[in-house]
Amino acid sequence: MLKNLIKSLCLAAAIALPVTATTASAEKKESFKVCWSIYVGWMPWGYLSDSGIMKKWADKYGITVDIVQINDYVESINQYTAGEYDGCSMTNMDALSIPAGGGVDTTALIVGDYSNGNDAIILKDKSDLKDIAGQNVNLVELSVSHYLLARALESVGLAEKDLTVVNTSDADMIAAYKTDDVTAVVTWNPLVSEILAEPNANKVFDSAGIPGEIIDIMMVNTETLADNPDFGKALVGAWYEVMGLMAAGDEAALTAMAEASGTDLAGYKAQLDSTEMFYTPAEAVKFTESAELPKTMEFVATFLFDHGILGEGAPSPEFVGVAFPDGSVYGDKGNVKLRFDATYMQMAADGAL
Repeated sequence: MLKNLIKSLCLAAAIALPVTATTASAEKKESFKVCWSIYVGWMPWGYLSDSGIMKKWADKYGITVDIVQINDYVESINQYTAGEYDGCSMTNMDALSIPAGGGVDTTALIVGDYSNGNDAIILKDKSDLKDIAGQNVNLVELSVSHYLLARALESVGLAEKDLTVVNTSDADMIAAYKTDDVTAVVTWNPLVSEILAEPNANKVFDSAGIPGEIIDIMMVNTETLADNPDFGKALVGAWYEVMGLMAAGDEAALTAMAEASGTDLAGYKAQLDSTEMFYTPAEAVKFTESAELPKTMEFVATFLFDHGILGEGAPSPEFVGVAFPDGSVYGDKGNVKLRFDATYMQMAADGAL
């Protein structure tokens, strides 16, 4: 309980951070840090570092890029928001609620994939989503797991008032499920696969039911990127080199990612099967420039506002402006803090890196 309380306070503090939190990072520099956490679509970041691919691309532009794994997902975003890192892997929803909602201008540099089954609701000894009513549900509160739960409940005529959410760190989720007191969880892979290996675990809803809504992205500080375009070029160049290996079925690379995520090659490939990966920059650009993305972000902003987590004192879902590649903005044009920018991915598609 104490750990969950501390996590909630950390998240609240991150949301309340002023825009000045990362101004010190907005300058020309040669050394950068990005962080990531364990998730099927983010395993390439660890491989980028371990394989030397990141160093190769950083050397090309005369910079250094340190890639750091953080075991707690929300904590990684909190540290990015506090200015400890120049970039961080996170979802579209969490980027809007924590850094952008807290006033930290953030850019979606690499739109890597969307969850197409990797996020799931799992019930113990029950097989119908409606059975979740009246239960305690363990999840990372205010994260995409919370969002998935809300969307799932809508589909069966239920609401959050029909159950009790229990804030649980992703680092503690598997251990929590194995206790007698925990009967329902919402989480993401590779945790989903591990929990579903339990004989009493039943998946009753997953993100394939809301395709394209849970998007996995490398977010970077907008001012840092503007002052240091080579930082963006190096990250994007390294990322798509690894995407090329994955698309070609490179077993050495895939096995390394599988082992780092705590599974084997077959297990990792199974997780990739429920992930809509954008292996080419052209695919990522197409998705980022699609007419569906603004609609998704409006839906996400409404969810965040309804839960009181769209920035301190937000008067409406349009409190934070979200900019898109065509120049359009959802929300307040005077408070744009989240930007979907396909510029660097387009450079990769054009072979201009």
